[in-house]
Amino acid sequence: MGTFITRLDEGGGSERLAVKDLMDMVGVPTTAGCKALADIARPAPTDASCLLGARQAGVRIVGRTNLHELALGVTGVNPWFGTPINPLDPRLVPGGSSSGSAVAVATGEADIAYGSDTGGSVRIPSACCGTAGLKTTWGRIPLGGVWPLSTSLDTVGPMATSMSGLLRGMQLLEPGFAAAAGREWRVGRWSVEADPLIEAAIDRALSAVEWEVEPVQLAGWDAATTAAGTILVSEAWNADRHLVESAPSGIGEDVKARLGLGRRIDDSALDMGRQTQAGWKAELALALRRVDLIATPTLTIFPPELDRGEDLLMARCTLPVNLSGLPALVLPVPTSGPLPASIQLIGRNEEELLAAGVELEQAIASL
Repeated sequence: MGTFITRLDEGGGSERLAVKDLMDMVGVPTTAGCKALADIARPAPTDASCLLGARQAGVRIVGRTNLHELALGVTGVNPWFGTPINPLDPRLVPGGSSSGSAVAVATGEADIAYGSDTGGSVRIPSACCGTAGLKTTWGRIPLGGVWPLSTSLDTVGPMATSMSGLLRGMQLLEPGFAAAAGREWRVGRWSVEADPLIEAAIDRALSAVEWEVEPVQLAGWDAATTAAGTILVSEAWNADRHLVESAPSGIGEDVKARLGLGRRIDDSALDMGRQTQAGWKAELALALRRVDLIATPTLTIFPPELDRGEDLLMARCTLPVNLSGLPALVLPVPTSGPLPASIQLIGRNEEELLAAGVELEQAIASL
């Protein structure tokens, strides 16, 4: 095992879809990449709500993709089902938690994959594997039949190698979806402390697309990161505590430790996180009245080697977006080094983000 937990061949269409093994599929057990859950899982009686469009379109579902256990990790390393191999370099982490979904599209085993994103789980593996991904607006895609991690932050989104794949993925998730018309985009550039090659690559891409770019200040960024982490692990404990209490040996040590952090968060810390969330949403709403999009790195470092994968915890620029509920798009950007960087665009809605992403992808292709 590695990329897929379960191989399938369902549907007769030519489009190939891979589904993260976190989303129910009728007749197939959902494992969430966890031995404790796999040992008791039964075939799902119905599909997850997010699969309805794909079923109606008759796409071919090629398998259930591997993930960082219980979707609670950034490396994509899984002690029970193996670790998907990063197609850029097998020594590097594939990124988590939607590791198998990123690898499936990067290696051409699927045209589109579904991932979940609670703290960056679509965007981090996309960045690590040099692919594209979309974190959708919180609440836009229904989550019935999706194994929960943090109900305040959980989202489902498409992953692909190109903007055309992401557009098609959104159409499957939300039949009738269409990108907005193209126009001149105003972009706020939020600079963080990142590898100089990554920052330079992002600036070069924004210059190539010839958008109006101006610096933007986000004073609440660090507090939003902390608050999102607090809410995430607290709600993750509530979602998965029954597995820890009933079958602790069936949960990897890293995930069990994170769930333990959530167990220790008290109501006052959670209330403070909610207050920070309200202020952060207001700050981003104000910023997005001045500009159309906010550009950041997806990661401040290049994907690390497998034994240093936890470095991604401090390198992700993804958590604050989940706290806001806003959508975010990530695309690979060439650098002067051997690995691509990844740019993150935060926007008001998916229609505008994907329209802008098409323009940016075309400009990046010319670099």
